[in-house]
Amino acid sequence: MGAQWGDEGKGKLVDVLGADYDIIARCAGGSNAGHTVIVEGKKFAFHLMPSGILHESVICVLGNGVVIHVPTFFDEVKIKISDRAHLVFDFHQELDGKLEDEAKRGTKDLSIGTTKKGIGPCYTAKIARMGIRVGDLAFPAKFEEKLTALVNYYKRIFPDMAPVDIPKEVAKYTQDYYGRIKPLIVDTVHYLSQAIKTGKRVMVEGANATMLDIDFGTYPYVTSSNASIGGACTGLGLAPTKIGATVGIIKAYTTRVGAGPFPTELNDDLGEKLRAEGHEFGTTTGRPRRCGWLDIVAMQYAQAINDFTSLNLTKLDVLSSFDEVKLGVAYKVDGEVLPFFPASLEVLGKVEVVYETYPGWKCDITKAKSFEELPKEAQTYVRRIEELLECPIAWIGVGPGREAMAIKTPQ
Repeated sequence: MGAQWGDEGKGKLVDVLGADYDIIARCAGGSNAGHTVIVEGKKFAFHLMPSGILHESVICVLGNGVVIHVPTFFDEVKIKISDRAHLVFDFHQELDGKLEDEAKRGTKDLSIGTTKKGIGPCYTAKIARMGIRVGDLAFPAKFEEKLTALVNYYKRIFPDMAPVDIPKEVAKYTQDYYGRIKPLIVDTVHYLSQAIKTGKRVMVEGANATMLDIDFGTYPYVTSSNASIGGACTGLGLAPTKIGATVGIIKAYTTRVGAGPFPTELNDDLGEKLRAEGHEFGTTTGRPRRCGWLDIVAMQYAQAINDFTSLNLTKLDVLSSFDEVKLGVAYKVDGEVLPFFPASLEVLGKVEVVYETYPGWKCDITKAKSFEELPKEAQTYVRRIEELLECPIAWIGVGPGREAMAIKTPQ
C-alpha cells in the first residue's frame, strides 16, 4: 500500500517480491494509476495490470474494486478479471475532462488535477447504482438497456457531450471485447478464497495511496476509491482475517501530482533538484510532480490507518547529492503543535512545519545490498524514520532497477 500521495514505487517492490507468490491481486483504481518497473535496464509502465505480471508463474487478478477501460486493458493482458468490476467507457473519460475544465472556470480554480481517465465518473455511476459491470457483457439486451439509460442520464447533464452510437457500442462490447476477455472473467471472490484455502500465496497490490484515499485523503483532492488497507478487503472480497503482513511504501521524500495541500513542498531550487534527480514526472500523464521533504506527520497518519507491519523506503539514492536532508516532524498552527493530521484543508493550509535537519551522505549508494553498506549519515536518516513511525523498514530502494534494493534485517 502506498502511504503518501502516490508514486512511492509500489510497482518495484511488487515485482521484487512477486516471484515468491502464486497470485497478485489489485483491489482498486483504474488506468489512472501508473506503476513503473525496470528490469535489466528495460522500463515497463503498467496502468491496469498488477506489477507482478512480469513473472511468468504468477496469476494476476483485477478485483471488483477496480474500474476497467477495456481498450487500455488489451494493451497489457495476462490476468483474471472480476465479473463484478465496473467498466470505464470512452464517454466517462470525456466527462472527466469536462468536469475538470468546468472546475477551472469562475473566480477560483477548483480543479483537482485528475488524470482524465474516466475513473471519477465511473465510480460515481457505481455509487449511484447506474454502473455497468464486466458480468453484464454476457447479456447483450440487458447491457444495451443499461448503456442507454447511462448515456441518456449523462446527456441530460452534459447536452454537448459527443454522440454515442448505442448499437455500435453494444456490438463492440458484447461481441468483440467480451469474446476476447470471456476466458479471463471469473468470480474473483470465489477464486481467491479457494486459492487461499489450498495454500496459494496471494499478494494484494494497492493503487494510488493512503493520502489519496476517498475517505482518509486530503478530500476533495483525492482519488475515487479506498486506496488504504480497507480497500484490500472491499475491492477483492477478502476477509480482514485473511490479511497477514501489510507493507507500506514510502518515498524518502514526498511528491504529489495535481492540486491539493502539500505542507512540506519545496517551491525553490531544492524542489527542482529533487524533481530532476528523481525523474519525477507522472507515468500516466507525464506531468511534473511537486516535490518536498518527507512529511512524517502525514506518514504517522497513514501508519495509524493501515498499521503497516513493515516499510519499503524507496528512492533513498535521490537524496545522495544533497548537503543536508530534512524530515517534517510536526505541524504548528498559531504556535501550537497539532496532535494529529487535520481533516480540514483550511487548517492544513495554515500549518507551519517543524523540521529536523540531518547531514547528507554525498556519495553513491546504488551498489548497497544491505543497510550496513549504507553510509552512516544515510543509516541515521533511515533509523530516525523508523523511530518516528514506530515501524521497521525492511527494504531500501537505492536505484531504479529491480536489483537496486538494500535489505535491512530486523534489529
